[in-house]
Amino acid sequence: MKSTVYTRTGDDGTTSLVGGTRVSKTSTRLEAYGTVDEANSWLGLLESSGSLPDGAHTTLSLAMNHMFDIGSALATEAESQWQPAPFPPEAIAEIEAEIDRLDATLPRHNRFTLPGGHPDSAKANIARTVVRRAERRILALAAEADIDPGIIRYVNRLSDYLYILSRAINVGTATPERFWGE
Repeated sequence: MKSTVYTRTGDDGTTSLVGGTRVSKTSTRLEAYGTVDEANSWLGLLESSGSLPDGAHTTLSLAMNHMFDIGSALATEAESQWQPAPFPPEAIAEIEAEIDRLDATLPRHNRFTLPGGHPDSAKANIARTVVRRAERRILALAAEADIDPGIIRYVNRLSDYLYILSRAINVGTATPERFWGE
């Protein structure tokens, strides 16, 4: 019996968008939603970590679901009969509230922190940089196609959250933060 995992339709370097149009796997749209998928995988690795502060598992789980929604929206062509719902503004407000909540627990400083410290903090920093790359790919796509502005705002906030989370992990595990130039 043939697996349902492979279809062989992408062997020519193309794939189908939601709507049916076949596009190159190197297209701007594929780069955008492929990088969102990569970022989501890093979020999954981070969410499986054992030294996250209270609330982080829930926030990361919600973020992974939102990133699937974003990937789906980015994979949908404007002509498709199926169109995603607008990105929910409450998702942006919720992640901003989590940033504010965690940030209030952290020591203040005005220096650049080096990535690393605790291994789970390093995972958060890797996830942050991949989310930043996803944001750049989405912005490149936005130059070619209409993109829900809520998607761009959410991805930007998610990278901010991951930075604050990386600091919170270090502080919560009593791992010293390292600063640029020290």
